[in-house]
Amino acid sequence: MERSYNKLWILFRSMFVLSACTFGGGFVIVSLMKKRYVEELKWLEEDEMLDVTAITQSAPGPLPVNASVIIGYRIAGIVGSLTAILGTILPPMVIISIISLFYEQFRTNPYIATALQVMRAGVAAVIFDVVINLAGNVIKTKRILYIAMMVVAFVATYLFDVSAMIIIFVCLGIGLVDLGVTLNNKKKGKVS
Repeated sequence: MERSYNKLWILFRSMFVLSACTFGGGFVIVSLMKKRYVEELKWLEEDEMLDVTAITQSAPGPLPVNASVIIGYRIAGIVGSLTAILGTILPPMVIISIISLFYEQFRTNPYIATALQVMRAGVAAVIFDVVINLAGNVIKTKRILYIAMMVVAFVATYLFDVSAMIIIFVCLGIGLVDLGVTLNNKKKGKVS
């Protein structure tokens, strides 16, 4: 019992710290979660983290909260999900509550405006790191279909401003067809 409480405490504390120190949106937290849960704690495999990222990006709602639900459940079931969600939502809730009280002062303060501008550069670097890692994982599969889907999705988004939801659903459809073909080929291989 002591062990499970310790694991839940580590899960809560990790999510709390990651959430409190993450600025710039959902993808920033992905690389930090990967570092914490894959590399440091070794609670997840890198492929699992890639799957978590794909699922959470495809689901409605904020990416960090979606990821905390899946990671928490994977680590400690429903109690783990609830613990991870609490750790994830507390920091932004407190910070935004404080900012809302002093919104006018924050908005007009030149020091805060400069700090936010400088933070954008750091956020861009972290997002770029996430993109490189995710693309590297797709390339490691050595599946031409997946690599082509990644390139086409990038071109469709960047050059043609295609909605992310359309891209996600098209990729999901292609993935399901690919899975069906793969399973059908395996059945034929076993029957023959």
